[in-house]
Amino acid sequence: MWYVLPMYNDLAYSDSGMDLETMGVAKNYYRWIYELFKPYLGNKIVEVGAGSGYFSKLLLESRPESLFLLEPSRPMYEILVEQVKQLNMSAQILTFNATFREINNQIKLIRQPDSIIYINVLEHISEDEAELRAIHQTLDIGGRVFIFVPALRWLYGDFDRRVGHCRRYIKPELEDKCRRAGFKILRTQYFDLIGIIPWWLIYCVLKSTRTGGKAAGIYDKFIVPLEKKLELIAPPVIGKNLILVGEKR
Repeated sequence: MWYVLPMYNDLAYSDSGMDLETMGVAKNYYRWIYELFKPYLGNKIVEVGAGSGYFSKLLLESRPESLFLLEPSRPMYEILVEQVKQLNMSAQILTFNATFREINNQIKLIRQPDSIIYINVLEHISEDEAELRAIHQTLDIGGRVFIFVPALRWLYGDFDRRVGHCRRYIKPELEDKCRRAGFKILRTQYFDLIGIIPWWLIYCVLKSTRTGGKAAGIYDKFIVPLEKKLELIAPPVIGKNLILVGEKR
């Protein structure tokens, strides 16, 4: 069952959503994130900043009752709608061309979510604590927020600026912001230790503003599967990204 609820808005979490979507070559990378989130996922899911819907398809593997997809960039939203049309699922799927705080009350009235997901989105939002409070207000009691963001302030460079990142996070900062919004932290850890050095060299030293392209595909195919096994055994004390799952108290 699929519906489109267009609420057209030219605002976007990034001015270069198409560039970010080239990371769709990182299939192993996204599946790794999904597998970390999966044990905590509920049945009524909202994905904020769904892009072209690649991660959305992974979320459907958990067989949710409903999946609401938000994408504020109109060009990306049009791609998302076409991708969703090709799905043949029993879940209720709604798409919205809007930011979360524009329609969170509407979402709550349609079907109050128990899982709200932000993959590479929160760093684009200047008022991230207001966003977290809105998430908390929208979730049912016991509902969970799932966050994946870039980490380490010293890795912030021209690429981050070009794609609209307001910040890169450190673990205590993200935890504190989530707690102030009313969340209990269920899981938080750094992610992708090995990726720190190539990111620093490419985007901080060489000051590239381009996405990884073919190099990202090679990294995903050969490095990520090994790194995933290593970080499962020993979660890193530092990483290129940060993952957090919080629960509404």
